[in-house]
Amino acid sequence: MARDDILKGKKILAVDDEPDILETLEDLLRDCDFETASTFESAKELLESNVYDVAILDIMGVRGFDLLKIATKKKIPALMLTAHGLNPDNLVGSIKLGAKSYIPKDRIAEIDIYLKEILLAREKGIARPGNWLARLGSYYDDRFGSGWKNKDKKFWEEFDETYKVSKDELQRLM
Repeated sequence: MARDDILKGKKILAVDDEPDILETLEDLLRDCDFETASTFESAKELLESNVYDVAILDIMGVRGFDLLKIATKKKIPALMLTAHGLNPDNLVGSIKLGAKSYIPKDRIAEIDIYLKEILLAREKGIARPGNWLARLGSYYDDRFGSGWKNKDKKFWEEFDETYKVSKDELQRLM
């Protein structure tokens, strides 16, 4: 990644109802200006009254899809981080609602990679979600089973044409 320092000083909101996840995120993202919320209500208030460079949203327990709608409306890029809500329907729903990536909690140690991609893409005017799906493709294949995209085949065909980052855009990210 070309800009390892891109996270330094970025204002990030992390929302999860599990305190240990919030602590882990804070430890992993020490260079960031980090705020947390553990309920939908507190997260909604923070999202509506502050500006963030990125929001990290859990799906379950904090009404993550409702928070994603607020973040998207405010043009705050959001990364969905989930364990219990990890399934193809939530992945598709997250993308449709504007999530920039959809990351399993068991990949939390790599969160900086996905955040850097989101921030670099935004900095360079690239609206697409980035390279996260290519990085996690085999993970999702193993988790959801081969052919998991067939249920939403039309969506994934459109995703491939519309949302995937082109080679030129990837070059600009590097």
